Amino acid sequence: MQQKASTEITQRLQEWRDGDRKALDSLLPLVYKELRRLAHFQLRNERPDHTLQSSALVHEAYLRLLGMNAPLWESRTHFFAIAAQLMRQILVDYARRHRATKRGGSVCKVSLEDALVGRQTDVDIIALDDALQALARIDARQGRVVELRFFAGLSLAEISEAMEIAPATVQRDWTTARAWLHREMSRKSRA
Repeated sequence: MQQKASTEITQRLQEWRDGDRKALDSLLPLVYKELRRLAHFQLRNERPDHTLQSSALVHEAYLRLLGMNAPLWESRTHFFAIAAQLMRQILVDYARRHRATKRGGSVCKVSLEDALVGRQTDVDIIALDDALQALARIDARQGRVVELRFFAGLSLAEISEAMEIAPATVQRDWTTARAWLHREMSRKSRA
């Protein structure tokens, strides 16, 4: 059953890539549950007064997907990685607007998972996004690994498959990137 659904998703993605805009409409019912899970994963540690809900995040990401011109989907995993990236951008934009509204008031925080910094810590989502962008400029692959792991919730094996690199390379990049991000964000929080 799962294999059949995965094959059907891949088929719809290829049809969309080939210019069939109706394929996206038939794709949404197939991926909606997983997109909601992804949105919930990303919203799990937002500040308590955060007003954006999982379904709203999915719908906003869907609207952004609609605006894309013939995306070059490589696989089902690639699609969900792009969706996670869009959700991350939406949350960062939302945090920036919230911060601007508060005029320097409370900082929008998320809990950075234990695996990223080695212990539970609250971090500013905007600072995390800034640090991740800086990392991507230094090492794009490491930035992508962090994005897929932290924001998309993919396992190291799924990242290996999505990026078509060896699992040992993913593990090495993950270890190096999380140490770099921890150091970078610690340095910025002291400044």
